[in-house]
Amino acid sequence: MPAITVENPLTLPRVPSPEAPAVPRPVRAVTTAPSGFEGEGFPVRRAFAGIHHRHLDPFIMMDQMGEVEYAPGEPKGTPWHPHRGFETVTYLLDGTFVHQDSEGGGGVINDGDTQWMTAGSGLLHIEAPPESLVASGGLFHGIQLWVNLPSADKMTAPRYQDIGGGNVRLLTTPDGGAVLRLIAGELAGHEGPGITHTPITLVHATVAPGARVSLPWRPEFNALGYVLAGRGSAGAEERPVALGQTAVFGAGDTVTVRADERQDAHTPSLEIVLLGGLPIREPVAHYGPFVMNTHAELAQAFEDFKAGRLGRIPAARREDGDAAVR
Repeated sequence: MPAITVENPLTLPRVPSPEAPAVPRPVRAVTTAPSGFEGEGFPVRRAFAGIHHRHLDPFIMMDQMGEVEYAPGEPKGTPWHPHRGFETVTYLLDGTFVHQDSEGGGGVINDGDTQWMTAGSGLLHIEAPPESLVASGGLFHGIQLWVNLPSADKMTAPRYQDIGGGNVRLLTTPDGGAVLRLIAGELAGHEGPGITHTPITLVHATVAPGARVSLPWRPEFNALGYVLAGRGSAGAEERPVALGQTAVFGAGDTVTVRADERQDAHTPSLEIVLLGGLPIREPVAHYGPFVMNTHAELAQAFEDFKAGRLGRIPAARREDGDAAVR
């Protein structure tokens, strides 16, 4: 980890350090993600557990999948299941996942790739390791983020974006102390490849030991930092953060993180996801695989799913999907 990197960060475009009168964002809280299992039993950390929705909006949830080293026969995925009313973003650091959906979207996600699925009005999909990985075992690690859609876009047509790791915008800091992978949104005039209904910024940063990263951040966005690996601190006040912890930033113009001088051998750098978005500020009715605005809309989503109106598993793919998750 990570799959997409460069030998010399100083060859990358640099994000300038914010200048006065930019206001550093304080850290409101640091939370620790509880562990659990998803799908057919792959391990996850619930990154946003215990954080009030007003600090997350427009995000609903985020899971860190793994990091886990599977033995042969152990890799697991999810069965076919429905979604409506939001977007799923799957970013894979290590391993391979296969996505298929009832709208014909899909593909193979490898190290460093991102799959961006707009569920919108609804579809069925499956995420599973390929049979080759099931047979061999291997390392699996990534995140899945759920981004809410405003009420005006909840019933938009489903869309699938396959963002190869080579398309991610690579940036660095003035001293080259970090590699910044801009997956979606805008950062200091640079644009990530992800196309979003809801304005967000999504960055995966690798911060070298002792290095400090201070990024300009749109003041109308919220800001969160989740540690995938390593140890460091967040905010100008340097609140300690480590693997599985989320820093919730307050208001301001800049986001700051720093890597500890000493890291462990397995994780030589601080790996952190920095994300923020424009709050939608609408009621949220979330239950299971649906994110709507009212309980009546949730009930309608379940009714539509049971009636087959969210799509059907393609006959040609049903066999493949079942085989992939056996």
